[in-house]
Amino acid sequence: MHGIRPGRLAALTAVLGAAVLPGACSLAPRYVAPAAPKVDHFVEAGGWMPAHPADGGPRGDWWTAFHEPTLDDLERRLSRSNPDLQAAVARLSEARAVALSARSAEYPTLDADASATRERSSANSPLANLLGNKASTYDDLVGDLSFAWEVDLFGRLRNASAAARAQAQASAADLSAVELSLRAELATDYFALRGADATTQLLEDAVHDYDRAYEVTDNRYQQGIAAATDVEQADTLRQNARAQLAAVRLQRAQLAHAIAVMVGEPPSRFKIAPGALAGSPPAFDPGLPSTLLQRRPDVASAERAVAAANAQIGVARAAWFPVFSLSGAAGYESTVASTWLDAPSRFWSIGPGGSLPLLDAGARLAGDRQAWAVYDESVANYRKTTLVAYQEVEDSLVALHRLAQERAADEAAAVAAGQSAYHADQRYLAGVADYLEVASTHTAALQAERAALSARVAEFQATIALVRATGGGWARSAAGAYAAGNDLPPATR
Repeated sequence: MHGIRPGRLAALTAVLGAAVLPGACSLAPRYVAPAAPKVDHFVEAGGWMPAHPADGGPRGDWWTAFHEPTLDDLERRLSRSNPDLQAAVARLSEARAVALSARSAEYPTLDADASATRERSSANSPLANLLGNKASTYDDLVGDLSFAWEVDLFGRLRNASAAARAQAQASAADLSAVELSLRAELATDYFALRGADATTQLLEDAVHDYDRAYEVTDNRYQQGIAAATDVEQADTLRQNARAQLAAVRLQRAQLAHAIAVMVGEPPSRFKIAPGALAGSPPAFDPGLPSTLLQRRPDVASAERAVAAANAQIGVARAAWFPVFSLSGAAGYESTVASTWLDAPSRFWSIGPGGSLPLLDAGARLAGDRQAWAVYDESVANYRKTTLVAYQEVEDSLVALHRLAQERAADEAAAVAAGQSAYHADQRYLAGVADYLEVASTHTAALQAERAALSARVAEFQATIALVRATGGGWARSAAGAYAAGNDLPPATR
């Protein structure tokens, strides 16, 4: 610092002191998390749920509660190879990098530069005119260290860093939301596929029975006991069953293709063996409404977006105030290499700078208004996200309640329809009923059995929807850890 005048040194010291004051100014509003609608209880839980249905159930790998080894394996494969999950991880890495870049802007930069040039000046340049219109050729060797620092007196850089950090936390929550959605979608498709397997078996048995009934009816017709219309009705019954079987096999194939894509494999190479739709869906406790917003990653993402928008208001406000900076350079410059690093070749410069915006035709005012509008929008989005969260839980609870009633009624109807079909067969063989009665009762029995299977599948899917609606074991604290780069969600390790 030798050679700097005392007055200039005092000015630099004052600037540096102001920059490091703990109470340096920040123009962002004091952040307060937006208020969410207060809900005391879930209306649709009613009195039909057990008091403690699943206190000891899994909270993280929730799909293991279904005790389906094939589903467990598919979920593991999704963790490794799902393209959507990999894209979400990349977005999180990008958000982390942006946050790191914004934070680095708060600190000084130091660069090392070196150059070696050979130049020829113009004989007609202003300097050459003073030297008798002579051109000159010379070398210029420069090596220096340059220093630059924007003194963040009004919090522009700090608020930009805070906004980027909040966005990284939102991206971490988005990753968890994508993971939860994909896992729930995979489980939903899996149980739909198992339902298709069960329906396929039901229709294959029905086709076999209808073929036998057709043969019996045709033999009776050949013997003159039955009418030709009986044979036609019997054939109609079995062909309808074949058409339903083809439709279910198509549905099953499409579900298998969808699962293949979710686990990151080409459908042509993916195989999943047929299996039974066994057991009943496990019970999951929805918890209290007061804790729901702590367990939903999409709610956490929406809240972090509000925090980022709040910090951006500080950035917009700071645009109205001066920008101060401190810069300097020190190094060596010479026209010949032999004296490049000698003491007389040394040079240095240091000094503060400032920029005060004066006239911009309303650009800063527009930026201020835009920042507030983005904040208001993010608050509205947060409120909408919380309302949707409550709705999805209520929808899942009422679905589980009513589907249990529907399944019980469908199973009872299937038993009654089966008995009716049996008695219609006996009446027809005894000659006291026509085949129209047989066809109608068998059609009703098949429809009732299919309805009972559909209700069982819907119960599994409603349970999965409840898990998804309540956050699926996600914890709000994970967002900050993932955004900071401390870890990745278990699915992406």
